[in-house]
Amino acid sequence: MVLAASALALTWLDYLRFARTVPGELQIFRISGGFPGLGAWAGARIFAGRRRARPSMAIRMPSAREMDVLPLIADSLSNKEIAPRLNVSSNTVKTHVARVPEKLEVSPRSAALARAREPGLLP
Repeated sequence: MVLAASALALTWLDYLRFARTVPGELQIFRISGGFPGLGAWAGARIFAGRRRARPSMAIRMPSAREMDVLPLIADSLSNKEIAPRLNVSSNTVKTHVARVPEKLEVSPRSAALARAREPGLLP
């Protein structure tokens, strides 16, 4: 207790010395300069745990043509087999097949099918 009182007394004396030796404008400038830093620190501490959560079902919808490709992928057809059914080139099918997993935010082709079944894009 005595140690805490001594520390408080020394801090008060240091403040009084500071108040007498430094002009008033400079003191105000120093104090006001600390508030933005204090505000940034406090804001970071308060809002650190409040991150916006992404909904798990927030997916971009595939285009109509990409939707045409999905059931054919589900039937385990290759790109060359899908192309004549849709009257497009195999390169176009390859592009559609590549974009569907991107829009559904999954990596392998099979995971895209599973993800497409979740919101009811595929039966």
